[in-house]
Order: sequence, then C-alpha cells, then structure tokens
Amino acid sequence: MATPAGASTSARTSFAAETVTTTAARQLIRTKVSLGRCKDTCRINVRITNISRKYLYRVKLNARLSVNGRSVGSCYDYVGTIKPRKVRYAACTVRTRALSQRWNNFLDGWAYFNRYAKTSVAYRYYR
Repeated sequence: MATPAGASTSARTSFAAETVTTTAARQLIRTKVSLGRCKDTCRINVRITNISRKYLYRVKLNARLSVNGRSVGSCYDYVGTIKPRKVRYAACTVRTRALSQRWNNFLDGWAYFNRYAKTSVAYRYYR
C-alpha cells in the first residue's frame, strides 16, 4: 500500500469584485467561495470539487474573514472524504465581537462594509 501524500490549496475571494483566484502548485481540487448572510455573523460557503481520479480523505477547510482590510475572525470545518470527480460543500460561521463592531459602524454610517474571505483547503490522498 502506498503512503499518504499531503496537499493543501488556498483561494482568495474578493466579494466586491467577485473574483476567485486559486494559488498553489498542481492541485487535485477546485474551490468556489460564496458568502451567505453576513451582518453581525457571517456564513462562508465553499464548494469543493475533486478534479482528480484519487480518493481524497481528511479534507479540512479553514477560512479567514476580513472587513475593510482588517481581520475580523476565522472559522474551521471538517469536510470528510471526497470521491473522485465528485463535489462536497463546506460552510462555517464567523461570530466575533470585531465583526459585530464593524457591522455597527456600517449601520451608523462611519465606515464601509467590504467583505473579503480567504480560504484554505487541506487534504490527504494515496498515490
């Protein structure tokens, strides 16, 4: 039996311009990030597609959220396994005091509320 190989990928998403960029060497997955409800709590939804013929396991999602260029929190989700050429969805929720303060400042008219999510997906597979 072959030994497991580790890999990770990250995606940067700016919701003001709606662009998605994936950075890393050749990866076995593709991700697409979208935001759900985002006020005093923010839901980050990620669609993870396995584009390889390998069985991925221990798939994990880490997401960092920033508002107006300032970090307001992060969240984590365990996805599990993804079969070859299949899709799994992951989501996590950021609930922090910093996010709530940014939302209150936006409601009071003191600042904008430009959201930016940075995600990282880690997984293992057998060669």
